[in-house]
Amino acid sequence: MQIKLIAVGKTDDSSLKELISTYSKRLSHYCNFSFEIIPDLKKTKNMDESTQKGKEGELILKHVNTSDILMLLDEKGKSFTSEEFSEEIQKKLNTGMKQLIFVIGGPYGFSPEVYQRANQKIALSKMTFSHQMVRLFFTEQLYRAFTILKNEPYHHR
Repeated sequence: MQIKLIAVGKTDDSSLKELISTYSKRLSHYCNFSFEIIPDLKKTKNMDESTQKGKEGELILKHVNTSDILMLLDEKGKSFTSEEFSEEIQKKLNTGMKQLIFVIGGPYGFSPEVYQRANQKIALSKMTFSHQMVRLFFTEQLYRAFTILKNEPYHHR
């Protein structure tokens, strides 16, 4: 199964980029993982929140096929422990679907169309993190999930 992480907006912090790259490489031992960036919208100063979410939503949905499982990283989503998240990943792998897509939205979240298309919403925490940090935390948790499924020692360090 292909697992893809889509994020709106680039990461400027080179330290974060390096850490995300480290976990992305580690993930390649377990799955076909890719990380795609949807560029920030231009000229958003005169754009209201709803319009911006709508335009970002259109760009997100262009990356999603009808057969894909779409999971949104959303503060109102379901929370998991690391073990529960690994079980959720295993359930998705067992479906035989070709592609599992996780999405980190823009600064205002997701459009109604993206919510409607989503199969599930996941919360990383009840706390609020920057969208840049969420990329790192999620990539690390996905790697951790695979090490749990393979009964490898990473989770217990």
